[in-house]
Amino acid sequence: MLETMDTAAILRRALSSGGEFAEIYFEEGAATQVVAEDGKIERVLCVSDRGASIRVISDFRTAFGYTNDVTEKSLLELAASVSSGVQGKLFNRNIVLSPSVTATGLPIRRHPDSVPLADKVALVAGAEKAARRASASVRQVMTVYRDGVAKVQTVNSCGEFTESVRIGTMFAAQVVAARGDVMQTGYESSGACRGFELFEERSAIDTAVAAAARAEMMLSARRAPGGMMPVVLSSAAGGTMVHEAIGHGLEADLVQGGVSVYRGRVGEQVASKLVTVVDDATIPYARGSFYFDSEGVHGQKNILVENGILKGYLYDRLTAMKDGCDSTGNGRRESYHAKPIVRMTNTLIAPGATPPEEIVRSVSQGLFVRKMGGGQVNTVTGDFMFEVSEGYLIENGAVCEPVRGATLTGSGPDVLKNILMVGSDLGFGIGTCGKEGQGIPVSDAQPTLLISGMTVGGAV
Repeated sequence: MLETMDTAAILRRALSSGGEFAEIYFEEGAATQVVAEDGKIERVLCVSDRGASIRVISDFRTAFGYTNDVTEKSLLELAASVSSGVQGKLFNRNIVLSPSVTATGLPIRRHPDSVPLADKVALVAGAEKAARRASASVRQVMTVYRDGVAKVQTVNSCGEFTESVRIGTMFAAQVVAARGDVMQTGYESSGACRGFELFEERSAIDTAVAAAARAEMMLSARRAPGGMMPVVLSSAAGGTMVHEAIGHGLEADLVQGGVSVYRGRVGEQVASKLVTVVDDATIPYARGSFYFDSEGVHGQKNILVENGILKGYLYDRLTAMKDGCDSTGNGRRESYHAKPIVRMTNTLIAPGATPPEEIVRSVSQGLFVRKMGGGQVNTVTGDFMFEVSEGYLIENGAVCEPVRGATLTGSGPDVLKNILMVGSDLGFGIGTCGKEGQGIPVSDAQPTLLISGMTVGGAV
């Protein structure tokens, strides 16, 4: 679309009142969502949208506007409107556009657009039915299918022109089971930058039945004991802890705003020497991966913590300008309606050398966490609280009976320093990360970890 326009003229118009940087972002996409609940299809949405936004950065401030009228005339008018919000040193460089750089992407074997809507509805309905039949204790089931395809182009005043296509598919199931006055919830999901072939690796029915089995099992679990104790986080728990306990705190906008406990600590030891933290947008097919970020910067593998030492932060173009460095390829936005901000991609703790079973054997008494639930973190202090959706007691080096109602609380920096063993495995979880009203797809991962002591909320 943008290749048919005089984008240099649009950018010059956007910079006519001043500014150091301007960009045009174009997006054209379609998405499908199917939701089944309580034995019926509740919602089927098939939406498409196209539009563009213009952004000008002047003196570290942003002027931004968007439109769904993607014509050269409309974009010139939008550029003039955006420039009216800018006061700064006039832009006096020539804008010479390079030929467009197109992301080739990875092969997609079953493009979502090639799958009939009826097949997507049948997949969701079948999974919902299978979960309801999994146990007599099941009271409520919701299954959700989503896919999305988007063509994205960016052109900026540096002369860079990039384009890519983003494809993603996900499925999730939430099951509520009850027995007497005890009620438990099981949740399971899968998702990737793939097409419908996602379900060849794990069927929607298997995902939904696993959610039901978790809810059913936790009904018979006793209340988790409370207090300070060793905790083993299974790789199956995904990387919720690394995402919340340190990931957000390393986003440069939070660091520069003085609301991160990791501000000014580059070069310091912030975790155990066994811990290396990576944010990697280049992992093939991972849910948070991409070839270009929302500012046309190549996705990168960024080592944030290496052997416990803080190496750096995650940057977009604006925060990189403030710190006088390069973007790390972490400028992301939900759509053309929003300006880009610093976001994680696929964030993980790198695997170590210890077999997972050896980690469990080393604990005489403690808590084994197989699945994490929701949580929250205060990035200013690093304090966090997470729910445990599936947990077990460890007794004499063995995983024993399940327990319910456990929570984990602590300080991110303290917990990372208290990691005694790092497993040789690696397990991924997926999610949609929310920040400043924008939700973007991410994944998190970790190996099996032994934390010497954490405060476990439960029965005392």
